[in-house]
Amino acid sequence: MNKIIELKDVWKIYKIDSFEFAALRGINLDIVKGEFIAIMGSSGSGKSTLLNSVGALDVPSKGRIILDGHDIALLPESDLAQIRGQRIGFIFQAFNLVPSLSAIENVMLPMTFQGILRKERIQRAEKLLDAVGLKEKLYSKPNTLSGGQRQRVAIARSLSNNPEVILADEPTGNLDSKTGGDILNLLINLQKTENKTLIIVYCDT
Repeated sequence: MNKIIELKDVWKIYKIDSFEFAALRGINLDIVKGEFIAIMGSSGSGKSTLLNSVGALDVPSKGRIILDGHDIALLPESDLAQIRGQRIGFIFQAFNLVPSLSAIENVMLPMTFQGILRKERIQRAEKLLDAVGLKEKLYSKPNTLSGGQRQRVAIARSLSNNPEVILADEPTGNLDSKTGGDILNLLINLQKTENKTLIIVYCDT
């Protein structure tokens, strides 16, 4: 069993003045390469906190998160940024696209930070947008796209650096049920065909 991420007794405690709130309490989780994991819970139950911890966007207050054999709490921010850029793709409910950039430019952006040559960035972005059904929308700005199309751009962007792990935080939350179903099916198909590890957060209320 090829474990790529391990959570060992992970706690996340937030302090507000003298008040302490534990968003995560003793979480233990092994994530295996190629798995599809759904994390469900009510609003405020710590789902996004858990996803951010898995994605090295946050470090635990207690416990250990082992990624590629390293405890992320012991790594400097520069190393964490490299891990996020190279190994993890993020998809957000609010899309988080840069409004002044076209679809292809949004997909190319993460590759820019990894020093990939422009010609390769363009070729890969075109291929990814074609794969998510947006071949005709390469140069469209986000404000001209529907919600479903914007989420497809976000999915293509999450795959731009060919990460092992895709983290999706309520990726269908701002979409109607049909479009949300299409996006979910697209993610599951990508997970199967490209052997990605897919972790999706859903609100069950």
